[in-house]
Amino acid sequence: MSKISKFFKGGGSAASKGRGGPSPQEALARLRETEEMLSKKQEYLETRIERELAVARQHGTKNKRAALQALKRKKRYEKQLNQIDGTLSTIEFQREALENSHTNTEVLKNMGYAAQAMKKVHENMDLNKIDDLMQDITEQQDVAQEISDAISNRATFGDEFDEDELMAELEELEQEELNKGMRDVRLPSVPSTSLPSRPGKMPACHFAFLMIKPCSSSRKRAEDEDEMKKLAAWAS
Repeated sequence: MSKISKFFKGGGSAASKGRGGPSPQEALARLRETEEMLSKKQEYLETRIERELAVARQHGTKNKRAALQALKRKKRYEKQLNQIDGTLSTIEFQREALENSHTNTEVLKNMGYAAQAMKKVHENMDLNKIDDLMQDITEQQDVAQEISDAISNRATFGDEFDEDELMAELEELEQEELNKGMRDVRLPSVPSTSLPSRPGKMPACHFAFLMIKPCSSSRKRAEDEDEMKKLAAWAS
């Protein structure tokens, strides 16, 4: 069994073992610690490779045995370095997969909570009651629209009367008022004396002949003379 397998198998805490396995957070923390440890190992191996390469160059052909030993150590370090590179790639892949799994788990958990909440909200809801409620709302909206239309329409009070009949009645009333006014008009009396005539004019006696109604009282005579003066002024 490799050291890394032993590390993952036996490196869990007592609390994690008691729960039947580590939590995703604990596993991710362990993977990050392992990545950090292997990265430090990489740096150490790279330093040793550079050092052994410098030793081989230093001895060269002068001391072939020491130079060859240095190159052999360099090869072993390079092999370990390649192995660590592969291990880091595997751990990185596993960490990303675990992070994604943890994210998906949290998403599903929250979706489950939301589903339970929706179920609890819908427990007291009856679809038949909802349909009846929506129907009542629609009916009340129609009633409100009818009321609004009725209020906004122009008032038609009195439109049941015939307008032509009303106009005929109005004309009769106007004619009655006109006839009454004509009856109240008082025409002047024509005096019995003749008016002086003027050339080219109608004699005033012609007017007297048409409208004469003599009066014997002195008061009536004075009024007639006054009227005659007015007629003479009009005829001149």
